[in-house]
Amino acid sequence: MSDTVYRINQLLAALLRRVPIGTNLGLLTLVWTLLSGRLLTSRGALFPALADLGLADNAVRRAHAALRTGRFEIAAILRAWNRAVQEEGGFHAHRHGGYRPVPVDMVGFFRARLAGCASKHFSSAAGKALPALVLGMVGATGSVGTSRLCLPRLLVETAPTDASEAVQQRRTLRLAAQTLADNEVLVADAGFALCDLLALQEARFVLRAAKNFTARKNRLPDYKGTGRPPTKGELVRPLTRSYNNKKIPATPADGSARWKEQGRTITALLYDDLVLAETQPASPSLRCVVIRDPRYKQPLVLVTNLPKWVSARDLLLLYRDRWPIEQLPLAAKQMLGAERSFVFATTSRVRLPQLALLAGNVLSYVAASSVPVATGFWDRASRPTCGRLRRGLCRLRFSELSLTEGQVRKKASVTAHLLKGVAAHRRTKAILEPLPACWAA
Repeated sequence: MSDTVYRINQLLAALLRRVPIGTNLGLLTLVWTLLSGRLLTSRGALFPALADLGLADNAVRRAHAALRTGRFEIAAILRAWNRAVQEEGGFHAHRHGGYRPVPVDMVGFFRARLAGCASKHFSSAAGKALPALVLGMVGATGSVGTSRLCLPRLLVETAPTDASEAVQQRRTLRLAAQTLADNEVLVADAGFALCDLLALQEARFVLRAAKNFTARKNRLPDYKGTGRPPTKGELVRPLTRSYNNKKIPATPADGSARWKEQGRTITALLYDDLVLAETQPASPSLRCVVIRDPRYKQPLVLVTNLPKWVSARDLLLLYRDRWPIEQLPLAAKQMLGAERSFVFATTSRVRLPQLALLAGNVLSYVAASSVPVATGFWDRASRPTCGRLRRGLCRLRFSELSLTEGQVRKKASVTAHLLKGVAAHRRTKAILEPLPACWAA
C-alpha cells in the first residue's frame, strides 16, 4: 500500500471518530467505494460497487444498513472534515480586500424515475427542470499547494414541507449567513435572488446580477415644480439595452477603475448608493460594478453591500473564488460516478449524494496535497488532480487494507438470539381468542 492510501485512511478515521461504533465502519467502506470509483463501473448500483471493493456479503449489508439507518449527521462529519484539514495546515484561505469568500451554490442529482421526488432542478441538456435531489452547498475557498479548493461547510437538503428550489435557496442562504465570521462574505451566482440576500440584514454578499439589472438611487430627485412629487429615486441602468428596435442608453457611472492583469486592461464602471428598483429611499445602500474583460464578450455585473473601500478588483477576485465550489459536484458526479445511483429509501437517496460530495472533496484535497500519481508511462507531466488519484485507487482491494484501531471498528453486539433472514420479518396472522360469554351478551 502507498503512503497516500494510508493517509486517506487516517483522514477518514478522523472524520468518522464521533460516529457510533459499527456505523462508522460501514461508512468507511462506503466512502472507500466512492473514492475508488466503483460506482463508475457498476453504473450507479450500490451493492455491486461494494462487492467489487472486496467486501464479504455481511460487510456489504452492513455498509448499506449504515447508509440507510445509521445514526449520523452529515453536518457533524463536515465539521470534523474542516477541523482535520485545518490541523494539517496545508489549506490557506483566500482573502481579498480584507474579506474571505464563502461561495454558495445549488446542485441537483437527477432522478427522473424516482417515486415521490417532489424537488426539481434545471438541466441545461434538457432545457427544463427535471426531478432531482437538490442540495444547497456552502463552502470556504482557499488554496492547497498550487490548486484552489473549496471546503464544504454545509450541504442543505430539501425541506420536507416545501420542495421548491426557491424556498431551499432562501434556507441555504439563511444557514450560510449564520456561519459567517466578521471577515467573511457570501458569494453567489445569478441564480440567487437579490431580495433574498438583502433579507439577511447584516450579512455581507457579492452577487452576480443579470444583464438587464436595474436599480434606483437611494435619494429622491429634485422636485421640478409641476406634477406629483417623486416618491422613488432615479432609475439606473448599468448596461445599454434595446426595446422595440430602440436603443436605451446606459446611465452614466459615478466612477470608474482600470487595472492590468496578465497583459490585459480590465475596466470597471462604478454605481454607488443604490436600492432595489421597487424600493423607496432610506433603505440599505448597494453598489453595482460593471467589469469588462477583453477575454469575454459580455460584461460582468456584480452587486454588493460591501463598503466603498473594497475596490472593483477585489470584488472581481471575490467572485472568481466562487468557481471552486463547482468542483464539488464535478468530482462527485463525473469522477466518482455518483451522477447515477440506485438507492430508493428516504434517507439513502439524500445521504448518498451528500457523502459523494464529501468524498469528491477528500479526493481533491489529498490529490492537491500529495505527490502527483501518474496514470501510466505516457503521463510524463502528471498534475495533482483528483482524476489521476482515483485511477490509482481503483485497483485497491479493501480486504488488503489494515483498518485503523480505535473507534472505527465492527460493533461486538450479541446477535445469536435474534432471528435471521426471512424469519426475522415474516408476518403472521393474529390469533383471535373467543370473547367471554358475558361480553357476547
